Amino acid sequence: MNVKEKNILDSVIYSYSTESSQISEETRILKDTVNKMREELEKFKAPPLMVCEVRNVFGKDAVVRLPNGNQFYVNISNECGKIKPGDVVLADQKNLVITRKIPSTRKFDIESFVIVEKPKVSWDNIGGLSAQANEIREVVELPLKKPELFKKVGITPPKGILLYGAPGTGKTLLAKAVASSTDSTFIQIVASELVQKFIGEGAKMVKEIFELARKRAPSIVFIDELDALAAKRIEMGTSGEREVNRTFMQLLAEIDGFHPLDNVKIVGATNRRDILDPAITRPGRLDRLIHVPLPKKEGRLEILKIHSQNMSLEPDVDLINLSLSMEDMSGAEIKAVCTEAGYFAIRSNRTKITRDDMLKAVDKVKHEELEEGRDYMNMFG
Repeated sequence: MNVKEKNILDSVIYSYSTESSQISEETRILKDTVNKMREELEKFKAPPLMVCEVRNVFGKDAVVRLPNGNQFYVNISNECGKIKPGDVVLADQKNLVITRKIPSTRKFDIESFVIVEKPKVSWDNIGGLSAQANEIREVVELPLKKPELFKKVGITPPKGILLYGAPGTGKTLLAKAVASSTDSTFIQIVASELVQKFIGEGAKMVKEIFELARKRAPSIVFIDELDALAAKRIEMGTSGEREVNRTFMQLLAEIDGFHPLDNVKIVGATNRRDILDPAITRPGRLDRLIHVPLPKKEGRLEILKIHSQNMSLEPDVDLINLSLSMEDMSGAEIKAVCTEAGYFAIRSNRTKITRDDMLKAVDKVKHEELEEGRDYMNMFG
């Protein structure tokens, strides 16, 4: 074989080897693709499993509750492992046989669902509410700090209080201040978020929130917008109304379930005391009702001083006269006035706030409130 023939043969062998490698790689890719498609096909063939909650266990049988609220007595598969009441499991849709247990993440969900904090709000941060602050300190702070005093006197303090009044008057601040003064864990929830679309979920969340409160004691459970959950009960046939009532009943049961001198106190807040169910405010529950009104003249001046203490004000800013022009304003609106005045100065490329800035801010906040009132009335026009 001469050199030319050898070169041709080497070229053919190399070409064949390259093509063989490419074919092998393509074959491998095709096999992987077929296997993945086969796995996906098997998933489509597999029947869907239903998520259930275990209520009771009787050996190899159990009572489960479906998402629609129905309960069934079913078998437990041998491959399922050990289950106990409260576990979340998967069951076959046809015969409801429990096939396997899935891990519950409810505890994590609860702690991420509520706001848990150690507030830094002091009583000095609250203006115009000295009478309300004193009453809260008597009802909440004193039993937490000196429970032996109540035992000696022979009385039991209220389990909780209800703060009611117009929006922005400082109800949340009062609750945070008493939590801070007692070094308590502050657990804040919004009542409307407790009503879940799945039957029984809201009641379960209420139960676990109070378990968390006992675990983090001393603690204060602050329930905002309480009227969304504790409104007067009416006879309605809708499942949504029944679920609200079920969650409300669980809340009442939790309030009744702990001793008044336990290190857990409940603070409810609402703008609509008139629609609350009497069951929540009867003696032994949230029986201390504290009205948080709009600030008076002296109160407005105190609030204005608190929110303007770190502001750079020109000498012509008279806080006394400004407070007189803020009649019928809430504490939140007074804070908004200070913020808006700062923006007026920033827009003019200034670092100090003038009297004119403050007056324009008062007019702007009042105008916005007036426009909101008109929009509300136009809804019924």
